Amino acid sequence: MRRIVHADAGIRGQEDGEDGHVADKDKSLLADANATTAAAAAPPPVYTKRLRWWAVVLINIVFILGGQSVATLLGRIYYDQGGGSLWMATVVQSCGAPLAVPLLLYLRRPKSSTVARPPLLKISAIYAGLGILLAGDNLMYSYALLYLPLSTYSLICATQLIFNAVFSFFLNKEKFTALIFNSVVLLTFSAALVGVSKRSGETHSSVPEGKFAVGFVLTLAASAVFALILSLTQLTFDKVIKSSTLRAVLEMQFWSNTAAACVSVAGLFISGEWSTLTPEMDGYKKGKVAYAMTLAWTAISWQLTTMGMMGLVATVSSLFTNVISTVAMPLCPVIAVIFLGDRMDGVMILAMLIGIWGFLSYIYQHYLDDAKAKKIAETDDDEQTPKPSLSAA
Repeated sequence: MRRIVHADAGIRGQEDGEDGHVADKDKSLLADANATTAAAAAPPPVYTKRLRWWAVVLINIVFILGGQSVATLLGRIYYDQGGGSLWMATVVQSCGAPLAVPLLLYLRRPKSSTVARPPLLKISAIYAGLGILLAGDNLMYSYALLYLPLSTYSLICATQLIFNAVFSFFLNKEKFTALIFNSVVLLTFSAALVGVSKRSGETHSSVPEGKFAVGFVLTLAASAVFALILSLTQLTFDKVIKSSTLRAVLEMQFWSNTAAACVSVAGLFISGEWSTLTPEMDGYKKGKVAYAMTLAWTAISWQLTTMGMMGLVATVSSLFTNVISTVAMPLCPVIAVIFLGDRMDGVMILAMLIGIWGFLSYIYQHYLDDAKAKKIAETDDDEQTPKPSLSAA
């Protein structure tokens, strides 16, 4: 009997063991199925990363388009309503740097970072050098905006793209395709077409007589310096800072603009224009409050523009940033026609259409590059993802 009992117990234990083994198999298969379903439902990492990247790019584009259009319009209004201090117009383009301080205090530097901070002396020299270039560039833009109607000024500024293309090729190793070359040529031709045909008398804005040629040359020079600043900024992000975080962008914006503001304020006092600010405010056509508000909103608009530009340089490239900045220029002549009474003749319309064509040419090239990168990323993911295998039970 004991043998029979032991035999029965052994048979039952073996059956229980087999049942448990089957149950474990079922649980394992169910877990694998659930994991596969969850993985299929979750968005791929590449898609999520690209979505975030495009969101950041879109926000920076909005900052550039909105800020540059408003700031340029307010700068023209400042002159038309009785403002005449070129150094004050230069100061407001960089004196809004303290607006970045709250964000810098909020975004504290992480204690553990894989990227080493550049030497203090080196990065300080870079910020100071960029600030000096920025102050000189702002001063040239101030003169140019005084000597040209807003519509002409905005379209001549499109030449900054060809300068940026040259600097990007030598400093940032930018690759050129037929579409990018076509874009640069078209945008440059658009600006040149306006420059050789427009006259300062063809506007209702208070533009000094006989200063069109000077304004045209200053705008070209300012565009070249602006393109150089963007390329040097990208070089700094790539080779020195080696980071494209929001804090790195804000630090670049704050310190370079602070240096530019110091140089501009020094120029304001050295030139003696500071003594004319009170009479200028008293004689402003719209009143003292409008004078202060015009300068304040100009400063805010330029800081938003600068933040967008620094963000795009760090995230994409200096050339792409300049393309977006050029896109804002066709918006300015339309605003000038609506609010300032500038005349939009056939040549201006043709130049604007050519400029838009050149911009779309570059955007299409960027679309092709983006699609190619996406295809390569998806191929790499497929190769790294283990294929499911069926094994015999």
